[in-house]
Amino acid sequence: MASVAFLFLIISFLSLKDRTIALASSSCVSQSNNVEFTLSTASHSASNPTSKILTKDHLVLFIRFLLLGWSMTASMIVGRYGHTASTLLDGKVLVTGGYGSSGNLNSAELYDPSTDVWTQTGNMNVARYRHTASTLLNGKVLVTGGAGSSGYLNSAELYDPSTGVWTQTGNMSFARDLHAASTLLDGKVLVTGGFGSSGYLNSAELHDPSTGVWTQTGNMNVARDVHTASTLLNGKVLVTGGAGSSGYLNSAELYDPSTGVWTQTGNMSFARDLHAASTLLDGKVLVTGGFGSSGYLNSAELYDPSTGVWTQTGNMSFARELHTASTLLDGKVLVTGGYNGTIAWNSTELY
Repeated sequence: MASVAFLFLIISFLSLKDRTIALASSSCVSQSNNVEFTLSTASHSASNPTSKILTKDHLVLFIRFLLLGWSMTASMIVGRYGHTASTLLDGKVLVTGGYGSSGNLNSAELYDPSTDVWTQTGNMNVARYRHTASTLLNGKVLVTGGAGSSGYLNSAELYDPSTGVWTQTGNMSFARDLHAASTLLDGKVLVTGGFGSSGYLNSAELHDPSTGVWTQTGNMNVARDVHTASTLLNGKVLVTGGAGSSGYLNSAELYDPSTGVWTQTGNMSFARDLHAASTLLDGKVLVTGGFGSSGYLNSAELYDPSTGVWTQTGNMSFARELHTASTLLDGKVLVTGGYNGTIAWNSTELY
């Protein structure tokens, strides 16, 4: 009954013509500017930051938040894209590097879901973007590769949450950016693909945190960059999409750590690169946004490892690429930052 009543209320709102209704203490936050709205079907200009007009478009956005599971949360301290986000063992999220208004960034900040607050932490040794960051079983975070002022990077460094300090560790075998990394169930980190001096890469290598040493493993079937790699509950790693010599990719493949072999699995509904992927608590993988043949994407889809099949789910509020998505301890997914062709977002949303 509650859902029927809610839908009736929505229909009643949408049937209104040129009327304005006061909404007590309502606000919409976008790009750190607070805007108060009331309901109207009239046209609206965003050029007036004190406007109190809520159009059908705003109502649709509000309905999307309620029905599809996305909601706004606090903005990061620094707008950035091409950064990383990692969920720490205490539930906080570490955001590192990226590219912003000042260029390559070495800054890092922490998000506390319990308070919805961002705070700064220690800077990385090397400013980088288009890198990866992986939370290790010991709680530290391993950052690898990326691009910096010197070009493609093979350097790696570790963040200690207990001190907020970064220390350098062994270098990768290949300098690469736009690659992907996954922490395996045995604690090692698998780095895959990317782009280097020789072009698109299908190579993969493993980092052993106990020694700080990198070793090579089996190559992927498809050379790709700006893809994602997610560790599944069965220990395998799912690689999705990206870009290769043939353009945007919707292909996906699985890595088996016990054999070092890659096998292909079901294709995504949409070819995309520069997207994000998160393993959910139920074992499925959520892929969000990115860029494809139609431009910047706000679409999202779910992969079921038990069937190898992809299904679509609710769209994000904003189309974005080069963003991040982190699974929180409560099962929700935090999407941060990204780029939409015009600005580096500092907006975030929850699924």
